[in-house]
Amino acid sequence: MKHAASTLAFVARFVVLGLAVAFVIGLFWPGSGAFLRQRFSPVPAGGQVSTPASTTAGGPVSYADAVAKAAPSVVNIYANKLVTEQPRELYSDPVLQRIFSVPTGPARTRRQQNLGSGVIVSEDGYVLTNNHVIASADDIQLLLYDGRVAKARVVGSDDETDLAVLKVDAGNLPAIRMTDADSRPRVGDVVLAIGNPFGIGQTVTMGIVSAIGRQLNLSSLENFIQTDAAINFGNSGGALVNAHGELVGINTSLIGQAVGAEGIGFAIPVQSARDVLDQIVQTGHVVRGWIGADYGAVPISADSGLPSAARGVVVNEVSPGGPAALAGIQQRDVLLRLGDEDILDPSDLRRHEASLKPGVPVPVSGLRSGTPFATTVTPTQRPPSAPMQALRQP
Repeated sequence: MKHAASTLAFVARFVVLGLAVAFVIGLFWPGSGAFLRQRFSPVPAGGQVSTPASTTAGGPVSYADAVAKAAPSVVNIYANKLVTEQPRELYSDPVLQRIFSVPTGPARTRRQQNLGSGVIVSEDGYVLTNNHVIASADDIQLLLYDGRVAKARVVGSDDETDLAVLKVDAGNLPAIRMTDADSRPRVGDVVLAIGNPFGIGQTVTMGIVSAIGRQLNLSSLENFIQTDAAINFGNSGGALVNAHGELVGINTSLIGQAVGAEGIGFAIPVQSARDVLDQIVQTGHVVRGWIGADYGAVPISADSGLPSAARGVVVNEVSPGGPAALAGIQQRDVLLRLGDEDILDPSDLRRHEASLKPGVPVPVSGLRSGTPFATTVTPTQRPPSAPMQALRQP
């Protein structure tokens, strides 16, 4: 018993002595602890000490690399046009106008400038922007990232998607890298909006993808990316890029604070923009197929036992004399397949329908009063439709 007590006392004295020595060393050499940990800690097999992921430059700390890749491809657009203003009548009442006839002078013209942004999509000078930015403009000037000013001409435009293609003759143009079909943005992805808000100069804002496949007009081809990245007047036609600096969309509109909204902006997906770009460059305009029917979602009762995933569309209306009517498609038919692809929902069918080549027959199959049926429809060119007017276009 005495031997155990003496051993314990001996250990206690050395512990107290060690703590005293450590206190003195720490007092006169404050960095000794970190030095000893670095000197004697085990080193990974590669010979390098790993660092936390949060300190890497390409992670959540900074998106400067992405901006450096994309920003040189974004241009400021100044679209000018002459506007004629009629002289203002002092009195709206015709009788008062005759009694107090005052010369109002001739009509006058003034130059109006519209601000916007654009994205260089090819080294030979093609630029994507919004159609409402350059509509009716008689002079379009681009301010490039390096400070050069260049005159642009309109190659073609598409009212339905609110896209336009410009051509600028200049050298050393940095084309942006576009994402491919396999790299579509997902809800929650970080995105950066680059543009020229209010004409103050190129500005970058950050947000996330809030939703995909948004439609503000259910009868249109809209397939917007919704984002909470700040988009303002002048951002129209600018770039929406991912964290790698690749183009995922063309900024086009937002729901403004006038209706109590905040952080709700929209961009045209790069896949849709690329299709419009290719057609306009090749032919100067966009041609879309049309089957001549209006359709909506198939209603599924909650207690029907059917899967909740949307599949197919129900025909709400058939245009008289249109392709669907000639093919025998009737109201309340459920369409399940167009060509070689299944129909998922109305927006999916609108995209498939628009991609059809006019005059080329395509098989259609579905259900009529629960009985399968099949026919062949020959699409025609989609008739012009009024362009979407967003609640606010920046």
